[in-house]
Amino acid sequence: MGYRDELIKAEGASFPGKTYAEVVLEPAFNEAKKQLLDPMMAINKAHLIMLSEKLLITEEQAKRIAQAISALDLEALRSSSYTGQFEDLFFQVEHQLLEQAGDIAGNLHLARSRNDMGIAIYRMVLREKLSVMLSSALHLKEHLLAFAEEHVDTVMIGYTHTQQAQPTTMAHYMMAVVDSLSRDIRRLTAAYTNCNRSSMGAAALTTSGFAISRERMMELLAFDELIDNSYDAIGGADYLGEVASAVQLAAINLGRVVQDLLLWCTQEFAVLKVGAPYVQISSIMPQKRNPVSLEHMRALLSSCAGNAGTVLTMIHNTPFGDIVDTEDDMQPYAWKSLDMMDNIYRLLAAVMGTMDVNKEVLRKRTEGSFATVTELADTLVRTDGLSFRKAHHIVTGVVHNALASGLSANEITLKLVNDVALDIIGRQVSLNEKALNQALDPVHFVTIRDLPGGPSPKEIRRMIELRKQQHVSHVQWLQQVDGARQRAQQYLDETIQRWSGT
Repeated sequence: MGYRDELIKAEGASFPGKTYAEVVLEPAFNEAKKQLLDPMMAINKAHLIMLSEKLLITEEQAKRIAQAISALDLEALRSSSYTGQFEDLFFQVEHQLLEQAGDIAGNLHLARSRNDMGIAIYRMVLREKLSVMLSSALHLKEHLLAFAEEHVDTVMIGYTHTQQAQPTTMAHYMMAVVDSLSRDIRRLTAAYTNCNRSSMGAAALTTSGFAISRERMMELLAFDELIDNSYDAIGGADYLGEVASAVQLAAINLGRVVQDLLLWCTQEFAVLKVGAPYVQISSIMPQKRNPVSLEHMRALLSSCAGNAGTVLTMIHNTPFGDIVDTEDDMQPYAWKSLDMMDNIYRLLAAVMGTMDVNKEVLRKRTEGSFATVTELADTLVRTDGLSFRKAHHIVTGVVHNALASGLSANEITLKLVNDVALDIIGRQVSLNEKALNQALDPVHFVTIRDLPGGPSPKEIRRMIELRKQQHVSHVQWLQQVDGARQRAQQYLDETIQRWSGT
């Protein structure tokens, strides 16, 4: 027996080859029975209703097929193993329908293909996962808004280039996080809208000669639009790319925030204390209180961004048409990234909701920081009519001399300012002690920065109220799309039950 004969004996002479089944078909079947069975059955129900309404099958035939659909044991399918008897889950389901209803069940595939059906299934799975993820994102946003509201007056140092920059508030920082998350939510809702379009009726790629209704299928399956061009319906993969891009950016955005939170949990920063349910201890060091919940989030967000990036990579340089690259092998990466973001949003909401902030440390650190001295320069412009650049030079000298003398910002004296002013402008400044102390007060710094988007409590409260209103509109949108899907599924189920007499 030659090498080729031995390989055929080991692999099998007919479809599917042993290794092909192990590497490709069995993993795809296992994912399909978990993720694709429910939308597949919804499409079967919708297609049957549409065929009956268009008189492409008789009322009696519709009832027999409905009875076969109702008789399917979906739980048995979900727990079944791949045997190689059928190429995939679609053919296994079709075989069981034929066993139940006879040859007439074959007409359920009239004017449709696995191509348009598969794309519709993928879109239905993605829209469901997007909806769940968006619900968790909105849940996190609620907690972030509550956190910001609690810390409107919590003064802290803001950083640029990892160095102390200017006083701000914890609420100002957190509202920036809220706005970043809101943009992610907006991108994800746009991805949902473009995903929620129906491919049904495109068939293999050219539609069908049968007078079906693509519009009715769109309605029955709660899609918002029809993918007009039938080639685009089976060949366009940008709905996947848009979802992956939005998820990847959401993961990257949130990862940057989690990194800050982790840094602030260090004893050196001593800003945050993660609640007991979300820390772990050391097996050897009794003092350890490790905020590993945040560490896991950071790692998982990187994994999420990677899975989303895999989706984009697998689409890249593929033919513009029906191709397996965008199907069974790739879809799980999109699902995993969506599921992971959903979990992380929920976990971060729990961690943020139970986290303690060391307000006293933040306040004292800010009072002693030179982050306030921008306002000292601004004050010199107001009191002495100096150009800002000249005032900047004076304050730079003040900071340099204060540091050389081991002074903190709140220890700067009027004499120190005047000594530098004499060197730079040849005279003392008209600033008095009260104005100097006010200029170096971080609370004053924050309070007077009440331009739109600034950290003043008044401005932060305005932003919080506005974001709350925007939050309500996002929640209402999500309730509407969830309700539309639920009503469509209920109609399908009730119609098939009525026709089958169950």
